[in-house]
Amino acid sequence: MPEFGLEGQQKLKAARVAVVGAGGLGCPVLMYLAAAGVGTLGIIDGDVIDESNLHRQVLYNQEDVGKSKAATAAQKLKQSNPFCTVVVIQERLSPENALKILADYDIIVDGTDNFSTRYLCNDASVILNKPLVSASIFKFEGQLSVYNYKGGPSYRCLFPEPPGPGEMPSCSEAGVVGVLPGVLGTLQANEVIKVITGIGEPLSGKLLMLDLLSLTSSTISFQRNEENFAMTSLGNYDFSCEVPAFDFEPGYKEITVQELKAKLDKNEQIFLLDVREEYEYEICNLGGKLIPVSRIQQQVDQIPEHLPVVVYCHLGMRSAMVVKFLTEEFGFKNLYNLEGGIDAWSRQIDSTIPVY
Repeated sequence: MPEFGLEGQQKLKAARVAVVGAGGLGCPVLMYLAAAGVGTLGIIDGDVIDESNLHRQVLYNQEDVGKSKAATAAQKLKQSNPFCTVVVIQERLSPENALKILADYDIIVDGTDNFSTRYLCNDASVILNKPLVSASIFKFEGQLSVYNYKGGPSYRCLFPEPPGPGEMPSCSEAGVVGVLPGVLGTLQANEVIKVITGIGEPLSGKLLMLDLLSLTSSTISFQRNEENFAMTSLGNYDFSCEVPAFDFEPGYKEITVQELKAKLDKNEQIFLLDVREEYEYEICNLGGKLIPVSRIQQQVDQIPEHLPVVVYCHLGMRSAMVVKFLTEEFGFKNLYNLEGGIDAWSRQIDSTIPVY
């Protein structure tokens, strides 16, 4: 390719790229950068491979379950390109180690699935003055941009602060179609190659938004805010978009899947309230009444007050919100949150119910 030539390939060979997260996004990033001839890849991930990862983390297979993601990814990449130096860092990126680890690389790739690490990657890239290629995924939609590139804006210029607890669904509850991280991760690798070789126009100051359901994309522009570049040290990143755990004593009550099973086996009268979405109910359910979280207030009159009501969702987070809301706003005293949700039921009680 004339756009690359020998000089472009030499730039790739000399480049050092840190990939934070060897999951759904990190796998295609690593595969394509190794195949392109990037000289050094650092893989930062302290997690192990779970069976639920396999539909989207395409570097791994069934035999890899339980193994280190970083070490396993490195082994597979060496089989693809033995001339690529792969540095395995089997730990989670943190404020204590981020600057030391990332200082050794030219470009940072954010392949994580949480806001805490996303903001940490951004702030480290600003302090170290290194470009950051970041993507995020949600159900069927993805976003991609290149931050802190040649005086361009940072992630905080677009999203100054993370969402508060409960403002966004948890990553584990929302789910993602398996091909989405493959598409976004491949696009991330493309942006990294453009930054390394200097060809094309990297997505600096632009956010690409992609919808796989309609197969449409759009791009918005955003500007650099100098206030976001004054930091000289990393801060506190102990925040989450997930619903915080509630104290169920004495006001809120929980019930385990084993306790619920025992009551159902005794034919006790229990009203089951499913607060997931309709498509989740179609995948699997425990029976009972379906009222999604968004319709709880409008359909509160359909919830009995004279029977024990067990509220459940996928993992027990949305249902905890509903129990708290109905208790505080409507005075219900007969609500029980199903601990672990239908996921715990499928794993501990009935294996015929699909885990999703």
